[in-house]
Amino acid sequence: MKQYIKISAFLASFIAILIFQSSCTVVRQGETGVKRTFGKYNDKVYTSGLRGFNPFTSTIVKVSTQTENIEVNLNIPSREGLSIQSEVSILYRVVSKSTPDLLRSVGLDYEETIILPVFRSAVADITSKYYAKDMHSGNRGEIEAAILDLMMKNLKDKGIIVEAVLLKSIALPRSLAKAIEDKLEAEQLAQRMEFVLLQEKQEAERKRIQAQGTSDANKIIAAGLTPEILQFKSIEAWLQLSNSPNAKVIISNGSVPMMMNADEIGTVKSAVGSKN
Repeated sequence: MKQYIKISAFLASFIAILIFQSSCTVVRQGETGVKRTFGKYNDKVYTSGLRGFNPFTSTIVKVSTQTENIEVNLNIPSREGLSIQSEVSILYRVVSKSTPDLLRSVGLDYEETIILPVFRSAVADITSKYYAKDMHSGNRGEIEAAILDLMMKNLKDKGIIVEAVLLKSIALPRSLAKAIEDKLEAEQLAQRMEFVLLQEKQEAERKRIQAQGTSDANKIIAAGLTPEILQFKSIEAWLQLSNSPNAKVIISNGSVPMMMNADEIGTVKSAVGSKN
């Protein structure tokens, strides 16, 4: 009899533990919990902590409110009708207080049910207004912002906030990519030639200014060579010659001296002797 009582007590304790464990759940940080009783969602939102419920009639459905990332590979259309391969990231989060309405109207599979369809529709509407080359240039940020705004218009009433749409990679058709590369190379070459021409013009201007300066200096010097200046310079030359220890023959017209070395003197003498 005592053995039977012990077994019954053990079974009762075990069942009580199972019931207790099945009637409690932990809502973690970054999650919200919504109690569902007989298939109906309660309006109350449970935040992080240990939460109890009646396992026979209720359950607590947990939804992440952290920022989530969806990566999508798709072909996006361009204005000229090209199909461009792209990899896109969608960053979104669920608004905690809107979780009950989201579960009632959409359910737990809200990514596949509303986020991705809205995204694909927004991408098609926005990228079809831009040329393919715009998606590969500085207009990428503008395209991302336009897609984000259009998605928010459709999702804001669902309790979902789209934080960012990121075009991570754009794979243009090979022919178009080559054309863009050739155009960029031609533009760089044209800019390089403009720089070279500018350098040449600056160098020509420098030489012109230098020549003009030399010409102006010569004019100033020529204007200052008066007979008195020439006479003064001649006297200076005579003084310098008189201080020289070497033998010289000096020929002068009375104004300007001319000095001759020994070889030149011999040449002059020979010329004079031949004439005599």
